[in-house]
Amino acid sequence: MTDPAAGTLTWVVGAGGLVGRHVAAACRAAGHEVVTTSVPWDDEDASVEALTRGVERFADQRTGRAWSLAWCAGAGVVATGEDALEAEVRVVRAALAALGATVSPADDGALFLASSAGGLYAGSSVPPFDEATDPHPLVAYGRAKLAMEHEVRDLVAGTGLRAVLGRLANVYGPGQTLGKPQGLLSQLCLAHATGRPLPVFVSMDTIRDYLYAPDAGRMVVRSLELVRREAPGTVVAKVLASGAPVTVGHLVAEARRVFHRPLRTIPVGGRGTGQVLDLRLASRVWPEVDALAATPLPAGLARTGADVLARVVSGGPLDG
Repeated sequence: MTDPAAGTLTWVVGAGGLVGRHVAAACRAAGHEVVTTSVPWDDEDASVEALTRGVERFADQRTGRAWSLAWCAGAGVVATGEDALEAEVRVVRAALAALGATVSPADDGALFLASSAGGLYAGSSVPPFDEATDPHPLVAYGRAKLAMEHEVRDLVAGTGLRAVLGRLANVYGPGQTLGKPQGLLSQLCLAHATGRPLPVFVSMDTIRDYLYAPDAGRMVVRSLELVRREAPGTVVAKVLASGAPVTVGHLVAEARRVFHRPLRTIPVGGRGTGQVLDLRLASRVWPEVDALAATPLPAGLARTGADVLARVVSGGPLDG
């Protein structure tokens, strides 16, 4: 039997990343006790060892309590090589296998996997894409995300846990890694802060959905609450998006308006592999979760720009 007075214990894997840190903050705000684990992601064997130890500690801590695992880790991006992504899938597989070995029939546990709507639906047809859309990844990144979803499904089938496959839009917000060229919105903010031109590797007509990270954190917590109401062994795919897609051209124009200054962009061809023109997203599942995507793009852009500018002015690290 779980003890309601003990509160939910939530392990956030990847709490140092953009999504993970906001999920952890939202969990704490909802009254969860949050635990995290330091994982050396650039070393596969060391990652598995750290996560296996983390599973053992988590198993001891969660006895008699409702618990959640929010997997928000992911070092890969669209351009990451296949070997590195296959290693990441193996780490997920090993960690989930270790977790499964600790689960008993009495466990009141729920999982959330942060997956990628863009990676999964890049080759799908007829946007907007929703939970009923068949995933068709175009590159290794999307195939790796789909493989991770399969690992979660296998774990749930073998244990009777409940899980949410969170297919996220382009998440942005304060704290995003800026040391590598990913996240167009944050890179726009960096161009504003530094005065440097921004290379743009996709067409200005490219359509994307941008989700503010603190909103995403609250949406994850609500999704975990809702999946607990489902039958044991249930897996729910859930698109997490703002529902307000914009073109890259509109995003650049909005940034210029919000920052009150011109932003120089340089169109660069030849690096659009896996980047499709139209990635509009919609959700037909749990509309009460969608209502939490409440931050308008101009407001989120202004807050992210202020965060990036402060980090640049301070001379501190730009990697988180």
